[in-house]
Amino acid sequence: MTDIATPDLAPPATRIGHVHLKVADLDRAIAFYRDVLGFAVTQRYGRQAAFLSAGGYHHHIGLNTWESAGGTPPPQGHTGLYHTAFLYPDLASLAAVLRRVLAAGIPVDGAADHGVSWAIYLRDPDQNGVELYVDRPEADWPRTPDGQLAMSNARFDLQALLEAHPPAAS
Repeated sequence: MTDIATPDLAPPATRIGHVHLKVADLDRAIAFYRDVLGFAVTQRYGRQAAFLSAGGYHHHIGLNTWESAGGTPPPQGHTGLYHTAFLYPDLASLAAVLRRVLAAGIPVDGAADHGVSWAIYLRDPDQNGVELYVDRPEADWPRTPDGQLAMSNARFDLQALLEAHPPAAS
């Protein structure tokens, strides 16, 4: 057996900055990420690409049709993106985006309480997986007796989420 050197680790403040997706129809993709998930368009490159964000960041999501205009999703059983995950600040925000998803008639593929987070799963118009989630405070994450994470896949009751966080009065 040989010793394998431990690679340099990424700094703790490292984050995933954005995801860039190939889409078949730019306007359809913008409508989903803007009108349903609530991201703002920060820049558009004609009819071929757009960038969207939350909170004024330059972009969290890039969309383009450079190699995919009119294309079809990859077939089941092939490699590729499993899902993008969007972290919301609290359960009220998660309930609000869930209401928009349901109002748009977008099916929810599943929901789970992972112990470390609550998550909702669905697909965008190009069939890319999308996770909408809220983290629990790190102090509440489940751990094994030796301190390792003990994530789970328990049921997350979406109706209870909606009832606990009613829409704001307008």
